Amino acid sequence: MSEQNKEDIKRRPIRSYILRQGRITAAQTKAIQENLKKHAIVFENQLVNFNDVFKNSSRELILEIGFGMGTSTAEIAKANPNKNYLAIEVHSPGVGNLIKLVQENHIFNLKIIQHDAVEVLNAMIKNDSLDGIHIFFPDPWPKKRHHKRRLIQENFLKLMAQKIKQSGYLHIATDWEDYALWIIDLLDKETLLQKTSEDFFEKPDYRPLTKYENRGIKLGYKVWDMIYRRL
Repeated sequence: MSEQNKEDIKRRPIRSYILRQGRITAAQTKAIQENLKKHAIVFENQLVNFNDVFKNSSRELILEIGFGMGTSTAEIAKANPNKNYLAIEVHSPGVGNLIKLVQENHIFNLKIIQHDAVEVLNAMIKNDSLDGIHIFFPDPWPKKRHHKRRLIQENFLKLMAQKIKQSGYLHIATDWEDYALWIIDLLDKETLLQKTSEDFFEKPDYRPLTKYENRGIKLGYKVWDMIYRRL
């Protein structure tokens, strides 16, 4: 490896994802082409007043990081019209699918940001401004040599905690026990957060039960719902 390549690697920013773009369907592409501007917020390197973004600015503001295909995201937003939702995802198939769901279900309280979550949190979101953050089923990266790729790391937890209002919450769900124990250990060390319950297997009503999760439960897998409050 050349010295120049080594220097380039050193300068690469830390990302909250590994870009593995899946195949995008014609319907997802059409949704992006026709309605991205209507439902998305363009990344910008400055703080955003989200009261100016949503029609009803008096609602609670919940951020979801890594919404995948967006099925649960759309369901949560539709079931909770008294709250506003920001949803971050980098992969175009998921963005296109969520836009399609938003259009079909006439959801007006959700906006999408297609960008890296670390950069969005650092650049666009004020400290003490979010009522909650959701991270549902992040990639567990089960091999030990890949643990450094896991989304939940000490510095990222600190960053998220700073963005949450006092008494706001962080909710992380995973069906991978090793990852759950990793997350709980980091959460318990974060001085800005405090767990709300010793029972990590009680699913809150607002998080939908996915088809994938339901199949896993029938096979005996457990889902860990870790909910911590901002002090």
